Amino acid sequence: MSTEAERLDEEIAALKADVSKARQQLAVETSTIVATAAGQTLLANDATLRTYAEKQAAHLQQNYHRIVTPVTSFKVIDPDPHAVDGGHVLALRFEAMTHGRYLHQYYVMLNRPYPHSKYLRVHRHTIPPAIPLAGFAARYLPSPKPDSETPPQQDLDRFARAVRREVARYHSRLGVMADLKRTLFGRHQEGGPVADDVVEVNMADLEAKQIALTWADGRIGRLVMDDNGQVTKMVVQGAEGRDWELEREVLASDDSTMEDVVRQLQQYAAREG
Repeated sequence: MSTEAERLDEEIAALKADVSKARQQLAVETSTIVATAAGQTLLANDATLRTYAEKQAAHLQQNYHRIVTPVTSFKVIDPDPHAVDGGHVLALRFEAMTHGRYLHQYYVMLNRPYPHSKYLRVHRHTIPPAIPLAGFAARYLPSPKPDSETPPQQDLDRFARAVRREVARYHSRLGVMADLKRTLFGRHQEGGPVADDVVEVNMADLEAKQIALTWADGRIGRLVMDDNGQVTKMVVQGAEGRDWELEREVLASDDSTMEDVVRQLQQYAAREG
């Protein structure tokens, strides 16, 4: 009974995936038709299609704007009646994008809490803890020093650029881990894993710079990446100690990319299996 239930669950999951792909394909084909000359002719004679085209144009314009300007600013009012500076807040919005898809939006809220001063301070934010926002604020948005003969200068543009760069790097590393998991697991979806197959991939630290690996035979490993997702180190530990052979084979060069690591792991498992 459980086997039959599992089979039905797999079929349902496959159908949902097919429906999702069909909807995406329909959206792409509809957008393509609307953009053609024949589509424009149809739009001129149909109010419903014309309304859809206007919404599509607005959506495309918004996407173009997000691509060109991954950091945008706008003003908001803090509803707190006791908020500083009359509740005036400057908000920065950071777009996180991976593989051509928008994943998340992060916000940094800035206010002016210092009397008779235009100096900004981070009020609230939704930036991931892995990104050193406080360090960037201290460097580019230093607090005023009334007794200093040379007051520190704030640079909001450099602050926004630094945060944006780290947001992009962070999500790039998350994408690397997701790609690694998807690619390695694809090898043994139908048949059972062999001893040299990786059966578990997890993020091992807050900054998403370390990836924990588990093999079917019980070995555990750790991949270390730099800020840009380049693999810099690998350690594999088994029942008999360090697996130096696998480490040397996977990190065959000093500038191994994650694609190189995946290819070496797959070749190693295929040969040993």
